[in-house]
Amino acid sequence: MKKIALALIFVLAASSALAISRYNPLTMSCASVRAAIHNQGAVIFRYQSPRGLPLYDRYVRNSHYCDATDYAEWTHIPSKDDPRCPVLNCQNIDNLDGMLFVPQYQL
Repeated sequence: MKKIALALIFVLAASSALAISRYNPLTMSCASVRAAIHNQGAVIFRYQSPRGLPLYDRYVRNSHYCDATDYAEWTHIPSKDDPRCPVLNCQNIDNLDGMLFVPQYQL
């Protein structure tokens, strides 16, 4: 019984460390957006589109934070000081359209 309780404590302690941070990029500078991704490896940004719809996605430091069938590709999100802040998010490897090598972009 003590082993089960001890194992449960370790699982609960580790689960909070695996949580991914969520931010609103419209309240942050582009440098802060990129720093948050770089420091944490992967974050979720949620913001409103110009049409008022909520948009969100997971952004990563490099392909190591993507699934095995994905790779990190450049995209842009709005920030407080830059409407096209360059960041990386995971794309399906099928999107490479016959490229021989998977790009290894790094933030």
